Amino acid sequence: MELESQWWKGQLAEDIYHALRYKELKLPAYKGQSPQLSLRRYFADLIAIVSNRFRLCPTARHLAVYLLDLFMDRYDVSVQQLHVAALSCLLLASKFEEREDRVPKLETLNCLGCMSSMNLVLTKQNLLNMELLLLETLQWNLYLPTPAHFIEYYLSIAVHETDLHDGWPLTSLEKTGLYMAKYADYFLEVSLQDHIFLNFAPSLVAASCVASSRIVLRLSPTWPPRLQRLTAYLWEHLSACVERLLMAHDGDVKEASKQKCQQQNPSVVSAVFHGPGPVSAVPQYLHGATLQYPQQNCQPLLSSAHGPSSYMSQTSLQAGTQPHGHLQHIPASLETKVSMPFNRGYQVNAHYKCSSPCFDR
Repeated sequence: MELESQWWKGQLAEDIYHALRYKELKLPAYKGQSPQLSLRRYFADLIAIVSNRFRLCPTARHLAVYLLDLFMDRYDVSVQQLHVAALSCLLLASKFEEREDRVPKLETLNCLGCMSSMNLVLTKQNLLNMELLLLETLQWNLYLPTPAHFIEYYLSIAVHETDLHDGWPLTSLEKTGLYMAKYADYFLEVSLQDHIFLNFAPSLVAASCVASSRIVLRLSPTWPPRLQRLTAYLWEHLSACVERLLMAHDGDVKEASKQKCQQQNPSVVSAVFHGPGPVSAVPQYLHGATLQYPQQNCQPLLSSAHGPSSYMSQTSLQAGTQPHGHLQHIPASLETKVSMPFNRGYQVNAHYKCSSPCFDR
């Protein structure tokens, strides 16, 4: 499903958007029951690294991770098989979202530095078998909306000349839009790191990424009426998801500050950062949001509260804490050769400054 370039600006934008919203109501159930759930972050980062290497679009990357989530949720597989599954998910997603000439080739995959460092060897038959298993598991349906499919549509009106920064008019609408897109992309990647975001509708996660970006950039109102109308979400619907996104951002900022301090003055590192220290449960940005839209008690993560739109009233999200179902086993013929330290961490998070230069007055 390679959508036309900048479809969100075309005449069919509203029709495409409503089709995506309708389709997200029929997404497969996710229970979070995989025995290898602790390895999810590693494989999500692996997919991100390979997709960045081939410069695949965000929708392909997000679809690949979502396909892997659904696969892990339904099969009890070995770590070796998960490597094949992760790369097969990326290939399927890129075939669905990208042009044919941008789909990674098997020979190129095996030549990647990260592949050789893991001593991972892929064969054509391994990939074909795994792709067939994935397609049969998903009933040959890859039309699965992710937050990346909604984000550009929301960003098209995320910044307006009537917005205020710290109570003052914007000095540069263009630069503000660039920073908005930058932060929205960051929060979009944050949502890939934790399977808990699968408890929210993809469109809600995308809207929360925009709301979180506005909070970090200190734009007011936090969730203006134009975004409420476009997304059909009120602030109360977004608060729980926004809180998780901003907590992750808070952690990244603290980690970046810690690393910067270590580089500038290594002699006092042990004194300044002795022990983990207390972490605020709710980032300070959330308190600023209450100025425009007072927060009520955050709804449970498994809640399916939605806006006034008719098609949203039927949403029913599956909880990740439901009783475990029956997990299938994959035939041993799908295994591949792999030898690697599985505790290796791939950090793909980017750190962005809290204050934006374009807002300096």
